[in-house]
Amino acid sequence: MATRQFTGRRLDQYAENYVVFDLETTGISAGEDSIIEISAIKVKGHEPVAEFNTLVNPGTHIPAGATNVNGITDDMVRKAPGLKEVLPEFLSFIEGEILVGHNIQSFDLLFLYRAAEELLGKKVENDYIDTLFMAKACLPQLNRYRLTDISAYFQIDTEGAHRALADCVMNQRCYEHMGKLQQKEEVEICPQCGGILRRRSGKFGEFYGCSNFPQCRFTRNV
Repeated sequence: MATRQFTGRRLDQYAENYVVFDLETTGISAGEDSIIEISAIKVKGHEPVAEFNTLVNPGTHIPAGATNVNGITDDMVRKAPGLKEVLPEFLSFIEGEILVGHNIQSFDLLFLYRAAEELLGKKVENDYIDTLFMAKACLPQLNRYRLTDISAYFQIDTEGAHRALADCVMNQRCYEHMGKLQQKEEVEICPQCGGILRRRSGKFGEFYGCSNFPQCRFTRNV
């Protein structure tokens, strides 16, 4: 599978309005596997205001390995709508919103991009915040950065983990906690792309560079 071009910008900021989303799938390959659950929570002014939640019939057998992770079986999706029916409604739900999710740059967005292009001939152009990157910046003391690890750090209930809506609930709470940490630490935001400015050292001395380097090459003198 060719590398997909990201059509939205990756941001590292504490947004007050966004949609946190999560997908469950039949496997880990965005080029070969299928979406079997889509969930999302719309947030306005830091408060959840709406939910999107549906199982998806992939039209194929769900491997035992996937069921062992997310608990979703063939019987559960047998009467569920197909992705071509569900996807337009989901894209309408997220239209114009910043997307928030955990490890979405390497996983969920790839599935979403492929589905939108192949089924609807559309590109998903939402900017996004990947809480995996955010957690590594805000919580350097952690040894692992799974969503359950971050939730445990903030004492957030992890019951139901690996079902899409439960993961959305956990991640929305984690994101709010990490956003407040960012504010407390007075993190500076890149004016060009929305990344985090970090203090770095170069051959000409110290400077501030963007966390999205090399995609963004913004710098500022110390």
